[in-house]
Amino acid sequence: MIVTGLLCGALLGFVMQRGRFCLTGGFRDMYIAKDNRMFYALLIAIAIQSVGVFSLIQFGVIEFSAGSFPWLAVILGSFVFGIGIVLAGGCATGTWYRAGEGLLGSWIALFGYMFMSAVMKSGLLVPVNQSIQSVQLPSNSIAETTGLSVWIYILLFVAIVVGIVIKQQKKPKIAIPTMKPKRTGLAHLLFEKRWHPFFSAILVGLIAILAWPLSEATGRMSGLGITTPSANILQYLVTGDRLFVNWGIFLVLGIFLGSFIAAKGSNEFRFRMPDAKTGITSFIGGNLMGFGASLAGGCSIGNGLVMTAMMTWQGWVSLLFIILGTWTASYFIFVRPKVRKKSPTVQTKINMD
Repeated sequence: MIVTGLLCGALLGFVMQRGRFCLTGGFRDMYIAKDNRMFYALLIAIAIQSVGVFSLIQFGVIEFSAGSFPWLAVILGSFVFGIGIVLAGGCATGTWYRAGEGLLGSWIALFGYMFMSAVMKSGLLVPVNQSIQSVQLPSNSIAETTGLSVWIYILLFVAIVVGIVIKQQKKPKIAIPTMKPKRTGLAHLLFEKRWHPFFSAILVGLIAILAWPLSEATGRMSGLGITTPSANILQYLVTGDRLFVNWGIFLVLGIFLGSFIAAKGSNEFRFRMPDAKTGITSFIGGNLMGFGASLAGGCSIGNGLVMTAMMTWQGWVSLLFIILGTWTASYFIFVRPKVRKKSPTVQTKINMD
């Protein structure tokens, strides 16, 4: 449990840190900068994981049950989570790997995330969580709902993703100025060379596949997951109950470790203290992340990467509302202030007041 969890997490943290695989920035850039590359990278990771995991299921290596679909909780929770990741400056995994870079604002957001997740799962908000999640539809599997083979959806999705990749490769390349390499060979490739988002996505997809048999070998019947393991850490520290210790805990600790190794190797590690306003905003964002992800049954990884790959309603509906929540927060935090600042009518009114 310890070895495989830490190993899988360290690989994920290393790849995400070096590839700057940040879904918060990706979703935000879709709206503000009209840049879809990180979203396309997520689709690549989903496609790779979907093919790999359902192949493992086909050969009887792992088991998976989609269960029911708590649609109301998924919609509300995912939207709140989307708002929270903008305030926190990173999604669940992004917060873990940025904490490994020495970003103390992410430590603050991470504590808020862990705290609220624990409160939702074993604290005062358990009745609220259970009540909203009780509003369900009987089938969570898209294939079971429609009566079609899941491979039809997987192959169709893979075809769409391949089409997107081919289209992106035909676009004119933009030369990005870089400094002269200081290293050579493997050290240059691992710690210095700029990683393409699509390359990072391929590695994330492969790690997501690996997580399933490693996790299930310890009795945890799931793949990558961040919210529950994050809550479990705090629950164990508070209660001392070893039932909270599972493969997922070592996964998230491994993300921190892998990011730290990557940041140190690339000379990007340094402690950075946020100002008071940023610290408060990060803490509020972390709490919203914990509340939303616990309610929705997953974060941008658990729902947006894993449950989408499993072709569930929960995954795809959650991904949609995480993006909508991110765009909503981005409008009020980034877009609206600029519009108000540029508007002469608003400026005139301010002066008159």
